[in-house]
Amino acid sequence: MHIMEGYLPPAHAAFWTLAAAPFVLHGSAKLKRLFREQPEQRLLLGAAGAYMFVLSALKLPSLTGSSSHPTGAGLGAALFGPAPMAVLGTAVLIFQALLLAHGGITTLGANVFSMAVVGPWVAYGLWRGVKCLGLGSGIAMFLGASLGALSTYLVTSAQLALAYPDPASGISGAFLKFAGIFAVTQIPLAIAEGLLSVVAMSLLAQRGLAGVRP
Repeated sequence: MHIMEGYLPPAHAAFWTLAAAPFVLHGSAKLKRLFREQPEQRLLLGAAGAYMFVLSALKLPSLTGSSSHPTGAGLGAALFGPAPMAVLGTAVLIFQALLLAHGGITTLGANVFSMAVVGPWVAYGLWRGVKCLGLGSGIAMFLGASLGALSTYLVTSAQLALAYPDPASGISGAFLKFAGIFAVTQIPLAIAEGLLSVVAMSLLAQRGLAGVRP
């Protein structure tokens, strides 16, 4: 759901950058604490970032100015909590914008807010909530990863709708239009991401690496 370079009006791009900044700063503080208290988790954190990079780089054409793809954020949020994912996601989005022309620098704040802030917090909340209900880690991971990805595309739809309201139906009509177009590709991708994340978490659990969240 990366919004392409230059697609948002400057005021919107600045607003989303300011909205995302506190989460990135908070995530940086969390990462510093994690590295100080559990330095052995650096490699696993790097793997979570690589997982996010690879999945979110698998883009499909969706609508002008954006694309559909998995996010890879749910797994990292379950492992480390949502705060560090803001930093990992920012790094991923910068590299993709510079190396793959996927997303952009002016739209970085908007993309960070949707994929590296909202998505991980939704995924983490579902992961914790479903586990507390006793439904098992597999169901928790599937729902967290898949619905976290879907929440990202809903936020992107809202960002695009705010920037480009429909002449007849306004922001709400534009949101429904953008979300409807995204849904065709994003729902199957979210389900696939949920299943893949369940497999990845199961493999980590077998090696005693699934309970590292500080």
